[in-house]
Parts: sequence; C-alpha cells; structure tokens
Amino acid sequence: MLKIASCPHCGGVIEEYCNPVPTVDVVIHEPGLGIVLVERKNPPSGWALPGGFVDCGETVEQAAVREAYEETGLHVELTGLLGVYSDPARDPRMHTLSVVFTGRTADPDALCAGDDAGAASFFPLESLPTPLAFDHARIIEDFRARLVGRR
Repeated sequence: MLKIASCPHCGGVIEEYCNPVPTVDVVIHEPGLGIVLVERKNPPSGWALPGGFVDCGETVEQAAVREAYEETGLHVELTGLLGVYSDPARDPRMHTLSVVFTGRTADPDALCAGDDAGAASFFPLESLPTPLAFDHARIIEDFRARLVGRR
C-alpha cells in the first residue's frame, strides 16, 4: 500500500510503503508433554507460541530456530511448515505475516523462559492456558488437525 506523506525537513512529498512485517512462530511438540507456550512479558499479553520478528539478513528458518532458543532455551529442529498466517488483524500492533513451523527438541528438560518470555512450559493440547495471544488459537487448531490427519 502506498501512502503519501510530507518530508519533515523540506515539506516535499514522500511516498511511503506500508508492507506487512515478516515474523515466525514454532509449534514445538513433544508427545506426552504437549506443545511449548511462553507467557509474554510485553503487550500484547497472553500465552503464545515461541516466535518473533525475522531479522534482516536471516532466513525464516534461521529466525524460527533463533527465536525458539531465545524464548525457551530449547535447541529446536524444524520438522515442517504448518502454514503462513497473514490476517491484517492478527497482531494488534501492526500488520504482520507469520511463517509457522513445527519443530521438536532433543532435550525438553532444557525448557526455561528467556528473552521477553515471563514463563515457558509444555501444555497438553487439551489443557491450554488462556488467553492465547495473536491468532495462536487458530494456529494450534490447525496443528491439532494435522496431528489427526485432517490437514
């Protein structure tokens, strides 16, 4: 989307582009334990899948592995692509699009809250905390459907 603005220095016309910001999320699943969720320290509040913004110069895969480690202390192996979520209202701060991966860890006991996470824990899919941030309830429903072969 093209937006016209005025230059604060000369008053001239500036064309600004408003593009969605790329993010990643990871559904870290451990059979018998459930999925990893982190409690957000910063707004918007709630429980969320580990994830965050893609840094300039990194791939979405690199960002997913980095964000998972920063928020959970887990070294994650990505096992697949769950989907891309781009509803303009998915993040109340700005229009983001998230590339969502599935993943696993070799050491689930290493789980600990880090970075901007207040807490991190495994939750059984039948017993998730509330509220869930962003559109993560929808993402988790899609993951559930994949587990039972409906997606």
